[in-house]
Amino acid sequence: MSSSGRKTTIAVIFGGRSVEHDVSVVTGQQIMQAFNPALYEVVPIYITRDGKWLTGAPLRQMDTFKDEARLLQNKELQSVVLSPDTRHHGLIINPLAGRFSKSEIMRLDVVFPAIHGSHGEDGTLQGLFELADIPYVGFATLGSALTNDKVMTKHILRQHGIAVVPEVAFTRLDWLDKPDDILAQIKATLEYPVFVKPATLGSSIGVGRADTDDMLRYAIDIAANFDRRILVEKAITGGIEINCAVMGYEDEVQASVLEQPISWDAFLSYEDKYLRGGDGMKSADRIIPAPLSPELTTRIQNMAMAAFKAVDGRGIVRIDFLVKPEHDEVHVNELNTMPGSLAFYLWQAGGMSPTQVVEKLVRLARTAHADKRRNVYDYKTNLIAVAAGRGLKGTKGGVKALGNGVTKTPIA
Repeated sequence: MSSSGRKTTIAVIFGGRSVEHDVSVVTGQQIMQAFNPALYEVVPIYITRDGKWLTGAPLRQMDTFKDEARLLQNKELQSVVLSPDTRHHGLIINPLAGRFSKSEIMRLDVVFPAIHGSHGEDGTLQGLFELADIPYVGFATLGSALTNDKVMTKHILRQHGIAVVPEVAFTRLDWLDKPDDILAQIKATLEYPVFVKPATLGSSIGVGRADTDDMLRYAIDIAANFDRRILVEKAITGGIEINCAVMGYEDEVQASVLEQPISWDAFLSYEDKYLRGGDGMKSADRIIPAPLSPELTTRIQNMAMAAFKAVDGRGIVRIDFLVKPEHDEVHVNELNTMPGSLAFYLWQAGGMSPTQVVEKLVRLARTAHADKRRNVYDYKTNLIAVAAGRGLKGTKGGVKALGNGVTKTPIA
């Protein structure tokens, strides 16, 4: 509830132009259901597979998405855009209004993006929120862009002394131009088995395991269909996957209990994560808490919080680890800044309900927004008047603005 006594308006954005579109729809529904309707006015915003923005009550129902063709013809849905104009501070409803209709403005208090992967978890939406000057849940623009890229994430974590899995990274163009050289580099650097991944996708889409040269070529060809940058990682044989969620901002950071996902295959596939058992993303088999010693559990939780801070984390993340308990060996595998189901199950195991999770994330979003507003963005000088008075020629480098005045300097 806002300070004025009215409900807080939360826009939940889901769907999107991403191969993880379907997962995002499920996550969006779970987030919307978690909000207390007595305190929050939840506005669903669905982005179609080709990039149309829609809102309307039917988007609060999972059944609406069973038939996409009918969804697009639903008369109860309206077109919307999120305006970058700070005066609007929200949505423009019916932005292409004609002579017999009109556009409307819906102000938003907080935006809750629930899009996984491309065009949502990669900093693109976050940049729009920054322009609109609206508080939003989750990582900021830089952190989102960095952690969406597995190669850049490894570079950052290594600089902070956090262990990651060894890899070889290259571009699609490299692979098309000189595949034999790429294969030779991989074999000289890594040992079979290896995993091949698109650099900026999640949900195991486009990921393949290779134990031979032929399998490696095939896996790279598949991954190259999903991204222009590919990485090949050494497989941690004999290890287990351990996941930990982290939530917070600045010094207020907490780690969840740990889980051990159980996979039927050589790695945790898309089907393992989302389709087995028929109950959405909570259906994957998992052991919570993970069967690790208290010492190793604490070490992984501390490592998760350190990784969160290293990438300037904000909001929530789920960090996937590869662990060999018998050797006390721990590697960070991936960071997911918008985890499926928002990792509700991990927080519930620690005593936090989904409602408490979303409410805390909204509070953190507002805290981060208030922190950003402490920055100065309006800095005026006499430079424009000087440039207008003498013309643009030679202005660059010839005028140095100091405070509210101008000091002329020689032009080289």
